[in-house]
Amino acid sequence: MGKQSLKRQLKDTEARAVGNRIRVSPQKLNLVAGLIRGKSAEAALTELTFSKRGIAPEVKKVLQSAIANAENNHQLDVDQLYVSEAHVGKSLVMKRMRPRGRGRASPILKPFSNITIVVREREEQE
Repeated sequence: MGKQSLKRQLKDTEARAVGNRIRVSPQKLNLVAGLIRGKSAEAALTELTFSKRGIAPEVKKVLQSAIANAENNHQLDVDQLYVSEAHVGKSLVMKRMRPRGRGRASPILKPFSNITIVVREREEQE
């Protein structure tokens, strides 16, 4: 009586991981996502390990999850994986107020972001 399962949206050589509600603005998160787009999984992990950006460990966690999904759920070869997509989206925004002079207040916006990382297995070239 449950819901019918959805068809797989990704190809057989792809795996995905999603990080939701990461406490950083989408603009800053997209800079880190741009560092790993198109790189091999191993090179992307190294890049994120030594990155000075504060959000890089969170992105690294999502990338490791995508690699683990590829290996355990889809039986893909870890050595052949590369980051085919890394896209960032907006999530909720916490709104806070800061007291200002003369009894006024000004808003503080604390944005959250989502990141989706898709890893794909390279085709063997001969």
